[in-house]
Amino acid sequence: MPDERQPAEDRVIASETVFAGKKTTLRVDTIDLGGGKTSTREIVEHPGVAAIVPLDSDGCVLMVRQYRLAAQRVMLEIPAGCMDAGETPEQTAQRELSEEVGMRAGYLVRLAEFFVSPGISTEVIHLFLAEDLSDEPAEADEDEDIVVKRIPISTAVFMAERGEFADAKTLTGILLAAKVKGLLH
Repeated sequence: MPDERQPAEDRVIASETVFAGKKTTLRVDTIDLGGGKTSTREIVEHPGVAAIVPLDSDGCVLMVRQYRLAAQRVMLEIPAGCMDAGETPEQTAQRELSEEVGMRAGYLVRLAEFFVSPGISTEVIHLFLAEDLSDEPAEADEDEDIVVKRIPISTAVFMAERGEFADAKTLTGILLAAKVKGLLH
């Protein structure tokens, strides 16, 4: 029989910032386990991300191909980017669409909101479907080398089912967008 009790919340008794970068901060929290025992948790603080499945009028997803240093390879992904201070997820989504694929959405549909790795990070991804796209190119980030690819959503679903996407936001975004559009049951 499943245990229906709620786990106790960790009680932080000390916190130390050990690194503060441009986009992330690493802190080490000491928590009270009770009975005189303590433990530590390493937490990456992150402002959050907006990720977008831009679907054009031809039924193609605008995706970006770029090199990812942490993964040490070129990856095909949906457009996404970090939220700036004071931005809403929707504002970030529109900015990233403009910077990465040169488009603006007539409307955004919220697909999901999820933690990337809740055991170690505060990063939340706000996932949107973007439709009614119009041209609105913006200056791309100077440190990004992005190639835009148009992929029919049915092909993207097939690629997702075959495990061809290596990051969670793209896999989740493609499958949820396809479900919203009635392509998956």
